[in-house]
Amino acid sequence: MVEVWFGFLCFTLTLFAVLDGWNIGAGALHLIAGRTGAERREIVAAIGPFWSWNEVWLLAFGGTLLLAFPGILATAFAGFYLALWFVLWSFILRGMSIEVGGHLHDPLWQSWWDFVFGVSSVLLAVLFGAALGNVIRGVPLDGTGKFSMSLFTDFRVGGLVGILDWYTLSVAVFTTVLLSAHGATYLRLKTTGQVHERSERLARLLWMSALGLFPVVSLETWVVRPALYSAMADRPVAWLAMAVVLAGAWGVLTGLRGTGETRAFAGSCAVIAGLLAGAAAAVFPVMLHSTLGPEHSMTAYTGAAPAHGLAMGLIWWPVAAALALTYFAVITRNSRGKVSPGEDAPGFY
Repeated sequence: MVEVWFGFLCFTLTLFAVLDGWNIGAGALHLIAGRTGAERREIVAAIGPFWSWNEVWLLAFGGTLLLAFPGILATAFAGFYLALWFVLWSFILRGMSIEVGGHLHDPLWQSWWDFVFGVSSVLLAVLFGAALGNVIRGVPLDGTGKFSMSLFTDFRVGGLVGILDWYTLSVAVFTTVLLSAHGATYLRLKTTGQVHERSERLARLLWMSALGLFPVVSLETWVVRPALYSAMADRPVAWLAMAVVLAGAWGVLTGLRGTGETRAFAGSCAVIAGLLAGAAAAVFPVMLHSTLGPEHSMTAYTGAAPAHGLAMGLIWWPVAAALALTYFAVITRNSRGKVSPGEDAPGFY
């Protein structure tokens, strides 16, 4: 039962990373891919139908964590309070910039909110990358079952670590480049004209950068927590995830060479999904690894809700997921095709 709920948890997080990842990546490139106000409106129009809906999967992740692993939730939210504060305000500023940026047709007003949109999107990519790095590296969980973290300490990866160190910063940089590449690939699929051409060039550059950074981060992960690779070698799910990554990389590379925009975008989604699935397979069952000693780590089994609660939740969770996926399929079908230069997203700008 615990394994099933861990799978549900990873499913919601992966959907959020893939679906909102292209919005965050497009936002990170907002000031680069769009040079004029009209071009930036085109970028917003491309992500407009999805920007708030895709964040539903982050709420689903939080709800699943609360329902299935309340012990993990209580410990992690208290320990990551500072990081969660940064994430919350980045989401708020990102949403405000989309909602109020077009209320006044004033160049200074709109330029300011364009800047806020770009910066908040970059911050979200960095923060989510640092969060992934913290999960892989571990947190200073002690014998009381609690931990607290400052923004940084001495930048070492053991002992009383902070949110940022050389490893988590490396993962943050890789994640930012990867999500930006994902966003550029999406804009290449959805836009025309100058925005399309810039997005195509950015997609090639960013994917080459991501492919170059991947072996570096992989080597750093082996240095920081080598046991993960031993776990991956023994788990067929991890091998399947790596096969998905390779297939996705093939789709991206072949799609970027020619006019295979849909193939490149599908490959981009597969790369992100495969990387997260592989990481999840490697860390299970440890959900909060302790940098102070493995005996203090929290696993999915020790942090899970009672079996009766998990069984009751299993009745309703698939129903809610089916409804959410159906709604997503509907809005996706209604938002097919490219946006035109100067087109505004309904309800925005």
